[in-house]
Amino acid sequence: MANASVDLGRVGLWTGALDSMPSSAANELCAEAAELGFQTIWIPEAVGRDPFVTAMRVLENTTGVKIATGIANIYARDAMTMANAQRSIEEAHPGRFLLGLGVSHLHLVEWVRKHDYSKPLSYMREYLALMQKARFVAVGPDELPEIVLAALGPKMLELAASETAGAHPYFVPPEHTEFAREIMGPDALLYPEQMIVIEEDPGVARSIARKHMKTYVALPNYVNNLVRLGYEAGDIENLSDNVVDAVVVWGTMDSICARVQAHFDAGADHVCVQVLTEEPNQVADGWRILAPVLIG
Repeated sequence: MANASVDLGRVGLWTGALDSMPSSAANELCAEAAELGFQTIWIPEAVGRDPFVTAMRVLENTTGVKIATGIANIYARDAMTMANAQRSIEEAHPGRFLLGLGVSHLHLVEWVRKHDYSKPLSYMREYLALMQKARFVAVGPDELPEIVLAALGPKMLELAASETAGAHPYFVPPEHTEFAREIMGPDALLYPEQMIVIEEDPGVARSIARKHMKTYVALPNYVNNLVRLGYEAGDIENLSDNVVDAVVVWGTMDSICARVQAHFDAGADHVCVQVLTEEPNQVADGWRILAPVLIG
């Protein structure tokens, strides 16, 4: 497998909770994550804070922790702006930032941002080429730092392997990690996300999981991916137990560790875990519970 220029550690954290609290509290939360042993925190981009601002703020106020975007939306800024933001962070904090890029989703691109979403794969290919050509007249790295792509289907996975360092699949079971590794080959980096509910009661765990999953099963990119893996469209729409249990792991610590290990066995280089809770302010409690078993 490829050597990463940004050392993410074996297991990282994926969270959208930073936008739910003041910036000062988010800095403190990230600092605690680093103290717990998590080297990397993945942050999304939708309609909240700008991820580059968040990344710089956290990196300036912590030591050791790395920030990865999971993902930055390529429709949110032009290719030169994206490339130069990445270079700017790398210059200020070498080796502590990983840029994950993605095409987002139709409703966020066309309805919210008023852009054309008709050819996301072609647009990503063109965008990456423009990033490589972007002018950067400032102190900073001569070459564009490492990039990974949000990739689910075979064509985007192939693009991730050929034009970037690798892929960051989201909302995926371990069988997708195996699928992605087969398509990308042994040399591309593979950083899947795994959702976790820390709860042993099946009814309670699945209720929390469904609360979070309902947003994603309304999005064609994720539905199509699960169908491709063999899940029935009706089961996905209705969030049947087998679909919930495929995407979200819950139960004992042994069960959670086994699911994370399943991604590594399938070819992952790093797994970022997302703790699902009833309220955003409960996320840190989950991190504290997981750290001894996932980090040691």
